[in-house]
Amino acid sequence: MSTAASRRRPATIHDVAREAGVSRGTVSRVLNGGHYVSPTAKAAVDAAIRRTGYVVNRHARSLITGKSDSVAFLLTEPQERFFEDPNFNVLLRACTQALAAQDIPLLLMIAGTEDERRRNLRYIEAGHVDGVLLVSSHSGDPVVARLHEAGVPVVACGKPLGQTARIGYVAADDREGARDMVRHLYASGRRRIATVTGPLDTPGGVERLAGYRETLAEFGLPADETLIATGDYSRASGEDAAHALLERAPDIDAVFVASDLMAQGVLDALSRAGRKVPEDIAVGGFDDSPAALSSRPSLTTIRQPWDRISTEMVRTLLARIAGEDPATVILPTHLVRRESA
Repeated sequence: MSTAASRRRPATIHDVAREAGVSRGTVSRVLNGGHYVSPTAKAAVDAAIRRTGYVVNRHARSLITGKSDSVAFLLTEPQERFFEDPNFNVLLRACTQALAAQDIPLLLMIAGTEDERRRNLRYIEAGHVDGVLLVSSHSGDPVVARLHEAGVPVVACGKPLGQTARIGYVAADDREGARDMVRHLYASGRRRIATVTGPLDTPGGVERLAGYRETLAEFGLPADETLIATGDYSRASGEDAAHALLERAPDIDAVFVASDLMAQGVLDALSRAGRKVPEDIAVGGFDDSPAALSSRPSLTTIRQPWDRISTEMVRTLLARIAGEDPATVILPTHLVRRESA
């Protein structure tokens, strides 16, 4: 075969073996984990792969190993929420980078409707991915139970309500983060502290509300349900919640908002109502997403360690795929002081 023709033909495992001066079986063992291969032979094969430009045929390897060598990023939210909420994009990018270091591709799947959920679960249960990074799970959502019953390794982002015995999860300390924000607002002299919660069928919604209530009790402030409004993590829901709070309790002097995106909606509503931030009403968010910096004024918020969350999710999922028991990882949050509070 001519040199030009050989350049056009993709390199094969035989080419790698010939270039490395080892058997095809040795190359195969290197590609499947390097077991029973000497360091010298492995180094020779790795160098030959680089020189020949060999690319693993994942489909062929999956027929042998029974694994797909890929992972799903399954978001159980409507498609528009993926594009609106910057947290999902940050998490997806960081998980993709963490898996790329292991040469594992990540498949984005969105299951915000019943039809989407059925199609994605059918694909996953058929063995097309080795595991699932589950993002934004809701209480009562059948996805966790279906994946567990199918024996699919799963790691959730956030504490999966009612499912903690079934699957591992990685979460920021939502409750302590909420406590830190309310303590900060109280320390600044605020006493009528309201909150806009996330959805109360999600771990963030439940845990951040619990932290808010516990801290008010810590300071001897009376529980007042008129100071609590519920949102859905969207900007519009934050705006609607702020209007409701101002109508019910016009004397509020601070609002702890359970996400930065909702906090932007709160700022919009306060501006239209003629309330100055932070002079009249202080506003604190949660996440330290790009929305916190783009807000006017910039948001005091609770930073979630997204890079660490992503890295731990990937590490924990790969351990589950390897047969280890479900693990729980809780990561600390951090108060970031800016102009709004």
